[in-house]
Amino acid sequence: MRDTDVVVVGAGPTGLMLAGELLLGGARVVVVEKLERPTGQSRGLGFTARAMEVFDQRGLLPGFGQGETLQTSPMGHFGGVQFDYTALEDAHFGARGIPQNETEAVLEEWARALGADIRRGWEVVELADGFLHGDTVEAVVRTPEGTRRLRASYLVGCDGGQSRVRRLAGFDFPGLPATRAMYLADVVGCKLAPRFLGERLPHGMVMAAPLKEGVDRIIVCPHGTPARERDDDVTFPEVAAAWQHITGEDISGGGAEWVSSFSDASRLAGEYRRGRVLLAGDAAHVHLPAGGQGLSTGVQDAVNLGWKLAAAVRGSAPPDLLDTYHRERHAVGERLMMNTHAQGVVFLGGEQSDALRALFAELIGYDVVRRHLAGIVSHLDIRYDLGGPEEGPDTAAHPLLGCRLPKRPISGAGGKSDTFRPLRAGRGVLFDLADSAALRGAAGPWSDRVEVVTAAAEPVEGTADPLAGLAAVLVRPDGHVAWTGRGTPDGLAYALGRWFGDGRAA
Repeated sequence: MRDTDVVVVGAGPTGLMLAGELLLGGARVVVVEKLERPTGQSRGLGFTARAMEVFDQRGLLPGFGQGETLQTSPMGHFGGVQFDYTALEDAHFGARGIPQNETEAVLEEWARALGADIRRGWEVVELADGFLHGDTVEAVVRTPEGTRRLRASYLVGCDGGQSRVRRLAGFDFPGLPATRAMYLADVVGCKLAPRFLGERLPHGMVMAAPLKEGVDRIIVCPHGTPARERDDDVTFPEVAAAWQHITGEDISGGGAEWVSSFSDASRLAGEYRRGRVLLAGDAAHVHLPAGGQGLSTGVQDAVNLGWKLAAAVRGSAPPDLLDTYHRERHAVGERLMMNTHAQGVVFLGGEQSDALRALFAELIGYDVVRRHLAGIVSHLDIRYDLGGPEEGPDTAAHPLLGCRLPKRPISGAGGKSDTFRPLRAGRGVLFDLADSAALRGAAGPWSDRVEVVTAAAEPVEGTADPLAGLAAVLVRPDGHVAWTGRGTPDGLAYALGRWFGDGRAA
């Protein structure tokens, strides 16, 4: 007997997003979180352009504000070298000024509304043997009422960079060790001048940005400070001393709402799945927080995994569907390690990196470079490798294949809509753009897993039409394109079976 289908360990943004995705897919979920209540700390202050799209696909974006309250900035940076991200269509530097605790609150409300069972004060302390080859995973959990066991079909570690699940399940975690400690704090009563892009000084780098009246977010990166064993044992006097050492300014008369430390460690799990245990978010990858990509990458891990894991639980998944989670997201993790480490070398390297910074500033003057770097940091350039021509007919025919489908207006019998709205239910979507009975008929056996939307694409002035010349587009629940058609259903049944399993009578 199983207590649930999936145990999600960790109630941060990744774990909460995954819980909602699993529930949309029809799986039962228990989320266990060792903290009895949210800390209120907020390391992250927003999310990337692609994470915004993911939230929009699920109808969650209004929870973060609308209009002027949901701020995005066209200007961003790579390694501290500023440039305009709108060099890439749809790109910007993401949503700004949204504390991570607010993101968690929006996601928890959504997950609970879907039926998530969230148990705080529950800490996983052991995994029973057998999860590699058995049909069940069993976790020993310490709860306020004592120790108990939770049995499930799968368990996912979303428990952060110091993941206990990762250690208990024996995942390799190779990469570059930490070489320096850096500090993060929300300080009060310090009256700091803004240093939005950071200021490099002989003894280190500092950043400062106002959060609200009387409160500033600071990042302090002193040269030569050894990495710490833990990131939660730093004190405000240490942070104030490091700030004064670098800037000469004394902020010790102020205080802090919270303080923490981080490092430049760069590590990526060798595999994202071991049997019935999987990793997502910071449990799978830790890196320098350059460009605010950590939270956003974790959310996208969850959206990639959720529908696949739910299908495996339901028994409708193709045999290798769950394996595509590692294949697709590990490749994203490798690029995340590459770009954040490169930014750290450019931004924090001191005088020895001056020439490299000058070269970056020169290269960013080229449009092709700006587009490339904007795509990397915004995550809009992610393209999953869905396989070569041997995967089936018509699989390599269109540039959209494997990429996310951009948000574009559409209109049909139901009125005006857009390409994101049909994804709110967490199902696959076949956009029938040619009002084709043949296409709709071919998709009929998958009607319990794939919604067919008959509509016409609406032009957007000054914007390229990604759907031009297409009669149909099959989109996975995570918003990535799995098949395109130019007038006939050739290859559609193969793609539907490839991603959604065997078809059944409508």
